[in-house]
Amino acid sequence: MSDDAIRLDVSGGVGRITMARPEKHNAFDDGLIADLSAAFEAAGRDDAVRVVVLEGEGKSFSAGADLGWMQRMADYSDAENLADARKLAGMMRALNELPRPTIARVQGAAFGGGVGLVAACDIALASQAANFCLSEARLGLIPSVISPYVVEAIGARAARRYFQTAERFDAETAHVLGLVHEVVPRERLDGRLEELIGVLLDNGPAAMAASKDLIRRVASGPVDDAMVEDTAQRIADIRATDEGREGVKAFLEKRRPNWQTKTKP
Repeated sequence: MSDDAIRLDVSGGVGRITMARPEKHNAFDDGLIADLSAAFEAAGRDDAVRVVVLEGEGKSFSAGADLGWMQRMADYSDAENLADARKLAGMMRALNELPRPTIARVQGAAFGGGVGLVAACDIALASQAANFCLSEARLGLIPSVISPYVVEAIGARAARRYFQTAERFDAETAHVLGLVHEVVPRERLDGRLEELIGVLLDNGPAAMAASKDLIRRVASGPVDDAMVEDTAQRIADIRATDEGREGVKAFLEKRRPNWQTKTKP
């Protein structure tokens, strides 16, 4: 990872991935995409990371595509354009499937691909000062590789409006649409973030990872015999794990499970 574009700091079970291009409003280029992909993969492999926070330095969360990068892409061949798009799609997928709970800390503007990052996180916490825009149509483009995550977050009905109008909307509207889970005053953003981190650190790491995988399975198919059998197998499997046994035992013994004592005094 390049030192100036992305920072990954791990402390107390939390991996903070910071987009550090405030002068560019944390806009994407090919370098930032590669660095974010590497950071997501590193956080997913690190057993010391229990929760991942994604944030942007400066006024904006992320302004989407960098203008200089877009100018370079104008001269790309079809094959180069496709290869470039695949890297962006892969980065979004890596965030979406990261086997840790992820929180987007949205303090300011999230435009274009920045909205995709918010949607691909498990939890999105926004300041009242944040604003959002799916701006691609204004540039004669479409929000293609972010669409699986944005449509899942806001639904097809809202997407039919905002993908086409490219309207800017505020944090309260984003909350109503389902893009963000909570909106707080700017001065409460970090305090509320710490509260959410504390809630997640109380829970079993393997259970949270298994929950993410469970959601993907349940959301993708009908409630048929295969679904019922799969869900029964999953709970049977996790009950037999060391974490599952420890969690139930700790509850019955009215004590903290061992994963809490590892990260809390």
